[in-house]
Amino acid sequence: MSAKSILVVHGPNLNMLGTREPAHYGTVTLVDIDTTLANMAKHDGHQLESFQSNSEADIVSKIQSLMVNRVDYIIINPAAFTHTSIAIRDAISAVNIPFIEVHLSNVYAREQFRHHSYFSDIATGVISGLGAEGYFAAYRYITKP
Repeated sequence: MSAKSILVVHGPNLNMLGTREPAHYGTVTLVDIDTTLANMAKHDGHQLESFQSNSEADIVSKIQSLMVNRVDYIIINPAAFTHTSIAIRDAISAVNIPFIEVHLSNVYAREQFRHHSYFSDIATGVISGLGAEGYFAAYRYITKP
């Protein structure tokens, strides 16, 4: 199996995981998720970078940077931008890198406005409602032999 490069993008408020609405998002922190992913990648011989921002512009710029600094795959939890950001969708479309959309909570068991995603129709897959395990499942899918 050849080594893969993966960018993990975390959207707004995910820096507050562990304390923010644990009934929806659990008690695992973003540091816990990123550390586990980094350890998985190191163990498997893959390269993985994690990036979190509360700014739509920063996320767009990070994704646009992949035009030069390509990766094989993106794992993205756009968080609230899932339902609002055509700009992030356009950036992902422009770089033409496959991605998996991840959500910690089951967005379909929540408010109606969370049922629409600007990303799902162009994603390789969508994982929703598995908590932190969704990120790890996305990683395992990307790195399967």
